[in-house]
Amino acid sequence: MKSKIISLAVIALIFNIPASADMQTDIADIQHAWAKANYDTPKDQQAKTFETLVKQARDIAAAYPDKAEPKVWLAIVLSTDAGVTGGLGALGKVKEARKHLEEAEAIDPTVLDGSVYTSLGSLYYQVPGWPLGFGNDDKAEEYLQKALAANPDGIDPNYFYGDFMLEEGKAAEAKKYFEKALSAPARPDRPLADQGRKDEIATKLSKVEERLN
Repeated sequence: MKSKIISLAVIALIFNIPASADMQTDIADIQHAWAKANYDTPKDQQAKTFETLVKQARDIAAAYPDKAEPKVWLAIVLSTDAGVTGGLGALGKVKEARKHLEEAEAIDPTVLDGSVYTSLGSLYYQVPGWPLGFGNDDKAEEYLQKALAANPDGIDPNYFYGDFMLEEGKAAEAKKYFEKALSAPARPDRPLADQGRKDEIATKLSKVEERLN
C-alpha cells in the first residue's frame, strides 16, 4: 500500500491532479489502517505500526494539499500516535496535529461530518494546559459542541463530549452522551472502528456508574 500512496502523491504534485475517487480510496485505506492499529494490534506492536501509518498519512496529505480530509486524518493518526508512544515527542505530535486540523478547518470546517471540531475538541481537553501544552477546557467545550451540532447522532462526537463531561466531573451528563453514542447509526464501511469505540464506551460507562453510586 505504501508504494501506491507514494506514487499517487508524486503524480498529484507534479501534474496538479484534482482530488478524485483516488483520494476517497486513500482516505478509506487510512481509516481502516488506523482502526486496525488502534483496536486490533497488540500493545507492544502499536508504536511501530503507528510510525508506519504516520508516514502513509503524510504521503496522502502531500498528494492532496488543498483538501481537508487528508489533513484531518493525518492529525488523527498523529494524535493517536502521541497517546501510544508518549514521552517527550508526544507534545510535538499533538501540536502538529492541531496545525493540520486548523488548516483543514480553514478549507472546509464541515468535512467528514464535523470531524475537525471533534478532533480539535478532544485535543484541547486531553493535552495538558500551560505551561506544558495548549490544553484549554473552554476551547474544548466550544469545539465539541460544534461537533455535536454538525453530527448530533454520531458515535464520535457523542463519545468525546461524554468523555469531556466525565473529565469535568459531570458523570450524569457523561452517561447521557455515552448512551447516545452507543445508539449511533452503524457505519457500514467502518465496523472495526465502531466496535472499538463501543468497547471504549463500555469502559467509560463503568467509571460513570462508580461515580454515580
